[in-house]
Amino acid sequence: MKAIDFHVHLPTPDWLDVSMRGYVEAAETYFRSKVARKTLDELAQEYDAMDIVAVLLAWDAETATGRPRVPNDLVAEAVRMYPKTFVGFGSVDPLKGDRAVEDVDRIAELGLKGVKLHPSLQAFAPNEERHWPLYEKCQDLGLIVLFHTGTSGIGAGQPGGQGIRIDFARPIWLDAPAATFPDLKIVAAHFGYPWHLELLAMALHKTNISIDISGSAPRYIPTEVIRDMKGRLQDQFLFGSDSPFIQPQRCLDELKTLDIPEPVLQKVLVDNGKRLLGIA
Repeated sequence: MKAIDFHVHLPTPDWLDVSMRGYVEAAETYFRSKVARKTLDELAQEYDAMDIVAVLLAWDAETATGRPRVPNDLVAEAVRMYPKTFVGFGSVDPLKGDRAVEDVDRIAELGLKGVKLHPSLQAFAPNEERHWPLYEKCQDLGLIVLFHTGTSGIGAGQPGGQGIRIDFARPIWLDAPAATFPDLKIVAAHFGYPWHLELLAMALHKTNISIDISGSAPRYIPTEVIRDMKGRLQDQFLFGSDSPFIQPQRCLDELKTLDIPEPVLQKVLVDNGKRLLGIA
């Protein structure tokens, strides 16, 4: 296994052309690349060829966007079809209240490893105590909670950012949940840019916070992030691409140019992810 890609969206037409219709175009401009539609079979073949395990992410922002979700059952089915290639994270809509907590039970029953939350698209503040039952349930079930943090390619360069508030995705709003639920495994995606210093400070303070480096070509990752990834936070960093918006092979190739010691790179690409996911 060359890597575990901790941040992979399903590139199916159902998500890109239905749930993400009108958002994809802005994201393509932001990432300066066209997004290719693929079936689950094609995605599995692609990751198999690279010898990378993909963490597939479901999506549920129905309350805030009125758009259909990417079902947790669909992600679970992909994992059943390709158990050596895919690991699955479900998603719940925090604005659904008790229903969201119930959905977490279903995610665990499906054998998925975590829950993906996107505060900006889901329009919720993750530090509000009304979400405590959701986090407590995830902690009790041993599910990882992966939060989108930082700015967003979705809505970027559009009037009003298509109504998407990136302030909901400031890393500091995860500090209260991390402190209140010390056994909750939190992953902050996209290293929180432009609030990456905030996130680095939080990860130094709280060991239950990990950071994935998805959402940016590695050569553009800020110097401070690379410094701590190579140094004092090397056990808390995870590889991720943000596929299909950024290609994982490009990320791997560029990481090799950043003068990261091989033992550290092994941790970021594989070992930290294995430990967090509890896989051999």
